[in-house]
Amino acid sequence: MTGVYSAQAQEKGKFRVGLDIGYTAASGGGGMLFDIEPKYNIADNMNVGLRIAGAATARDVNGKDAKVSTSSSYLGTYDYYFHNGSSSFAPFLGAGVGYYGLSSIGFDNSDAEIDVSGKFGGMIRGGFEVGKFRLGLEYNIIPKTKSEGFSITDDASSVEVGSVEIKNSYFGVSVGFYFGGGKWKR
Repeated sequence: MTGVYSAQAQEKGKFRVGLDIGYTAASGGGGMLFDIEPKYNIADNMNVGLRIAGAATARDVNGKDAKVSTSSSYLGTYDYYFHNGSSSFAPFLGAGVGYYGLSSIGFDNSDAEIDVSGKFGGMIRGGFEVGKFRLGLEYNIIPKTKSEGFSITDDASSVEVGSVEIKNSYFGVSVGFYFGGGKWKR
């Protein structure tokens, strides 16, 4: 008895939910990222989803100075899978666009910089899946923001106000897995 077999990364019409954790590399520092992403498989090699993510980075940390930035994001996403049909290994490319909530605080001796804002931005990504496990690389493209800062003198007799430009874009490397999505077919 002979048969024809084909492999597919996922089944059309099925839902899946991905969970990822990883490392962020930002201008002058690094940190952690986490995301959850429900998706719908619009074809056996394509899906659309909603990525809900958070990232925190520490920048320019030394004995007296530190800057901590956090971002939360809500992105509509699209992924395309390049699958050869004979294994559970599936490389992918994807992109997303949506809203980033941003906050940062910086300390420098007697100075403090505080900023809370939101920006629309995008993300490009690639990686691979093996079975239900995933390794991804992503670049989040977020416009720069200006942070209002203030400085208090040692005797607290005066306060100075100024602004600092903050680079918000960051690169991420993540590992994760997903639930659902159908089974790998052979």
